[in-house]
Amino acid sequence: MNSFRLLFRLLRVKQWTKNAVVFAAFVFALGDRNQDLSVWEFWKACLAALAFCLVSSAVYVFNDLRDAAQDRLHPIKRHRPIAAGAVQPAPAVAVALVLLAVGLGGAWRVDPLLAAVLGGYLALQAAYTLRLKHIALVDVIVISLGFVLRALAGAVAIPVVISPWLLLCAMMLALFLGLCKRRHEAVNLAGQGTREALDGYSERLLDLLITMVGAAALVCYSIYTLWPETVAKFGTPWLGATIPFVVFGLFRYMDLVYRRDQGDRPEHILLTDGPLMADVALYGVAVLGILLVR
Repeated sequence: MNSFRLLFRLLRVKQWTKNAVVFAAFVFALGDRNQDLSVWEFWKACLAALAFCLVSSAVYVFNDLRDAAQDRLHPIKRHRPIAAGAVQPAPAVAVALVLLAVGLGGAWRVDPLLAAVLGGYLALQAAYTLRLKHIALVDVIVISLGFVLRALAGAVAIPVVISPWLLLCAMMLALFLGLCKRRHEAVNLAGQGTREALDGYSERLLDLLITMVGAAALVCYSIYTLWPETVAKFGTPWLGATIPFVVFGLFRYMDLVYRRDQGDRPEHILLTDGPLMADVALYGVAVLGILLVR
């Protein structure tokens, strides 16, 4: 395996798609009549997303170092570079430290508040890696808070005011994806020692939580698009026309989880499932069209 591909897998570059949430504040500020965005603001949003990519990859490396023995018991994780023995601990630590330095330093250059948010994310992930990942329910809540911090980072980098409803949407959607992942693991990997927190879950509980959180995500997004303050902010009531795309996205993902036994790798599904990719693309076009052409 060549060095570039090995580094690509070590940093889990495919999971950088999660950091697209950083751009949410910028996208929804485009149509705000009280905001005057320029190319520089977009560039700062890109730098914020890049900083999150670098720091999150460093977190993945440290997590893989800590869980190498446990990952070797997992049918997929055992192929990760550190668990498979393809990368030794010393160079892995060196790579992670460089990523942290560049990510945090770059965030500070963009805005000290961005560095503070990124530092909060790093502290949260450290607590997750060391202890919280082993506590059922707490583990998925911590993951969802990471997405809230991503959305918040995008807002402080520009800076713009981000709606609490959007932050709540980010949290609920992340909870939904995290619970779907836990369900797949609980059904297929329970009792194999791959994740301690799985002992605190049951399939029935996860089914109920997925339904509840999925509905909450849809309700939060619907309220945000139809809220009088949002309508006044963007000068259009048509943002609610994007709700069907969200409905289809949730339905499609649940179909993949329940009928096709997927859901273990959300980043893989979002990059490979045709209907879901088309839905996300159409949603993005619809949002930009509504916000920019009024």
